[in-house]
Amino acid sequence: MSTDTTTALSPGTAPAGPPSTAVSSAAPGPEGPRRPRMAGRAPARPAPAAAVHSVSAATAALLGLVALGALLHEPVLIPPLAASAALVHCAPALPLAQPRSVVVGHLLGAAAGYAVAAAASGSAWAAAVAAGVTLALTTLARTPHSPACATAVVVVLQAPAPGRFVPLLLGSTVLLVLTAFAASRVRRAAPKYPAYWW
Repeated sequence: MSTDTTTALSPGTAPAGPPSTAVSSAAPGPEGPRRPRMAGRAPARPAPAAAVHSVSAATAALLGLVALGALLHEPVLIPPLAASAALVHCAPALPLAQPRSVVVGHLLGAAAGYAVAAAASGSAWAAAVAAGVTLALTTLARTPHSPACATAVVVVLQAPAPGRFVPLLLGSTVLLVLTAFAASRVRRAAPKYPAYWW
């Protein structure tokens, strides 16, 4: 004897499937209706040793860059590079954290900043345009790196001399990448950086 499976369902009721899939994530539980399951989850909390290692390495790299900036009287690099340090030390497997994205991304951000500053005054409006142009350039160049947008903003608002700023930016990004590479080899359990160079 066959069972008719085409019975009408009340609104909001899912059709019954095989026994293994019949339970819906929104089915009522003992405490009442369940909330629909979210698609993603926050990352797991890192082990204390891993967190200390990442934070210490990032802070040491930034202190070195601050010292370099103070020596050359060019402190404006710290905001965008602090964001880059967070990426390469805390999320070393992301495409945004790879050397190609870090170095080329910041250089594209500087180029966009100088170009927009030359065409418009150094206002917050121009800085916003420069950040958008940087986002477009880094996407097209396959060098996604969100802190590069901050570099463009710094260039527009602070107007650093390009002859000093660009070489310092290049050297700082390379130094940041190399310190992340070295730090990932110090602790055996640390994820190896980079996932790829270019």
